[in-house]
Parts: sequence; C-alpha cells; structure tokens
Amino acid sequence: MTDPDWLQKYKEENPNGGPRGWLPGQSGNPNGRPKGSKNRKTVVVQEFEKEGSRIARVVIDAALEGDMTAANMVLQRLSPPLRSRSEKVTFELDADKPLSAQAQQILSAVATGDIDPDTGKLLIDAIGAFAGIKQVDDLEARLAALEGRR
Repeated sequence: MTDPDWLQKYKEENPNGGPRGWLPGQSGNPNGRPKGSKNRKTVVVQEFEKEGSRIARVVIDAALEGDMTAANMVLQRLSPPLRSRSEKVTFELDADKPLSAQAQQILSAVATGDIDPDTGKLLIDAIGAFAGIKQVDDLEARLAALEGRR
C-alpha cells in the first residue's frame, strides 16, 4: 500500500520526521533533566521558608492598617471556618421497634418541636443507612445458610 500524495510530499519536505526536527520515538532531550536541577515547586517552598516570616509580617501590618484583603488572608489562616453545629437533642426512640416505626417516632418528634427538621432528616438518613447495612448482613446470612445446605 502506498502513502497518499500529500503524505509523500510531507515526508520529502521533512526528512527528519517532523517540524520539531527529531524522528518519532526519538527524545527531544536525550540527556534528560540536568542532575542537581530543582523542581520549581521545591524552589518556591525553599524561598518561602527563607522569607515567609517577613512576608507574613507585611501582610499582618497591611491588615492592621485597614487593608481588608490582607485582613481576610490573616483571618483565614488564624481560625478555621465556622461550621454549623447541632444542639444535643433528647426524645423517646424505641430501638426494639421496626425501623419504619423508629422513623415515624422521629417524624413525630419533629412535628411536636422536640427536635428541629435538620436533625430529624439526619436521624432518618442514619436509619436508612443502617437499614442498608442490615440488608447486606441478612443477605450474607441467608447465602451462608444456603451454601451450608449443599
């Protein structure tokens, strides 16, 4: 099979294999990276270790002078972002009842105002996850019983 005309012309115009000047499979840098050369990220980290405290001092001084961007940077580094935290709740939950009855108890507690809706959703989601785990355990036990009969 012969190459199309355009490919033959390209090969004649580029005898070294292409516009970069090396053949396919041949490295453009056969010697590789020079020994002892450092990764750019490593250089940045080393420079920050040398001058980091001075940079931090400049940012803190700018924040103290009223620069809100600098103040935001300082505050983000000093304290973690606030996360919502739920209050502790107490209500009656009969663990001996079926899971659907437990979910009903939670909905009743939400309806009467004993727990907030977000906490109720969280608890019902936990019951759902527990139900999935329980199903896997039940299937595993049934499979073991079937294999034991053989």
